[in-house]
Amino acid sequence: QVQLVESGGGLVQAGSSLTLSCSVSGRTFNFNGYTMGWFRQAPGKERELVAAISPALGTTYYANSRQNHYNISTDHAKTALYLRMDSLKPDDTGIYYCAARKSDTLPLTEDLIDYWGQGTQVTVSS
Repeated sequence: QVQLVESGGGLVQAGSSLTLSCSVSGRTFNFNGYTMGWFRQAPGKERELVAAISPALGTTYYANSRQNHYNISTDHAKTALYLRMDSLKPDDTGIYYCAARKSDTLPLTEDLIDYWGQGTQVTVSS
């Protein structure tokens, strides 16, 4: 079993930066056997992929036009996943979920997710 716990959300002003963290735990967890991702559920919308990373393959994926403002990364020593977001806009508002799939292959879709975090709220004010 793998547990994911997000942190780092909050209320920020447009133009700010924010880094979300996801602490990963599990007796047999190893980043090299998983694809990790961040999903966002904006108010009134379906949950969507924001960014994904395959540590084993050394590849990343960013889902939309905001990709130049996002950076997904992992810290293997801390077993943590991060999402840095720069130049935030009100459209970035939503609940951000950390997700893990037991495979090292991208892409990452909701139906392939094996583990979800509980989510962390990000609100960007204009």
